Amino acid sequence: MKLENKIVIITGAGSGIGAATAKLFGAHKAIVVVSDINLESAQKVVDEITAEGGTASAIETDVTQFEQVETLIEQTVKTHGQLDVIVNNAGIGGKHQLKTADHTHDDWHNVIAVNQTGVFYCMQVAIKQMLAQGHGSMVNVASLAGLKASGNNLSYSASKYAVVGMTKSAALEYGRKNIRINAVCPGFTHSALLDQLLSISPDMGDKLKRFIPMGRFGEATEIAEAICWLASENSKFVTGQTITLDGGTSL
Repeated sequence: MKLENKIVIITGAGSGIGAATAKLFGAHKAIVVVSDINLESAQKVVDEITAEGGTASAIETDVTQFEQVETLIEQTVKTHGQLDVIVNNAGIGGKHQLKTADHTHDDWHNVIAVNQTGVFYCMQVAIKQMLAQGHGSMVNVASLAGLKASGNNLSYSASKYAVVGMTKSAALEYGRKNIRINAVCPGFTHSALLDQLLSISPDMGDKLKRFIPMGRFGEATEIAEAICWLASENSKFVTGQTITLDGGTSL
């Protein structure tokens, strides 16, 4: 994939899909800014990338704070001169698995703040920079829960449907400005969010796998491959799309 020397920001890159994506960009010789609310986790990913001969740095960012998002992008551009790619990956799940009538307001506000408002903030600031420089590629990490019903998960589902909608709307707006905006929609993938779901009951893993035609959970590295392809010049005629990586679950 054509990613060498691309300046790339990845939010929520201290673990899971974000970390796997950061490492893959690093392996393809991109210059990676590993952003996470947990600076220690971000620095560990940076150390792994540099140990393999890649180039990376860490910036602590809470995507729910607009000023921190501005600082993330301003600092990246000040250091590297431009922003070629941003992967809006930072996301959380609710603490409780409850039906709509019982859904806690704390879960609603916290999940929407990170998964929806945080993505909006990152999109807005990044697009302004990409307009100024005349190009850019953006990949938003949505979810299968943003494409089909997801019970006991209202705030997460609402936020991911929003990410899909924001992706398509912005892609329509900026297609003529040499800015591509796409999304990936992972199904059940090994991550902290899946671990949280599996902890509900001992047989939860077996129950979930019954809904996956391929009979297994996805790997973070598999999602990372799609993100890197969408960000690269190899997909230069692709915009406004959602790539579903779910082992056939949506079937």
